[in-house]
Amino acid sequence: MNLPSLALGLTCSLLIGSLFHLVVDGGAVRLLLYMLLGAAGFAAGQWIAARQGWSLLPIGPLQLGPAILGSLIVLIVGHWLSKVNTRSVDRSGRL
Repeated sequence: MNLPSLALGLTCSLLIGSLFHLVVDGGAVRLLLYMLLGAAGFAAGQWIAARQGWSLLPIGPLQLGPAILGSLIVLIVGHWLSKVNTRSVDRSGRL
């Protein structure tokens, strides 16, 4: 993969993370989390597509279809996991 396709992939993944943050709301820390998760999912989707030989919305060596899908999956799972409630339960079983 060459430098222009790497820059395009990074731009797309950060844009997806930022748009996800705009849709679900959150603070500055969440924005950073969603941008990192978007980039990780984008890279994972691209890697899986390259390993399996899938071709959906190709732009040069970049497979945008699987990469965007991977980014969205990681963002949704990351958002769901970040919403875990950590309140403690006392010994009687009440919150």
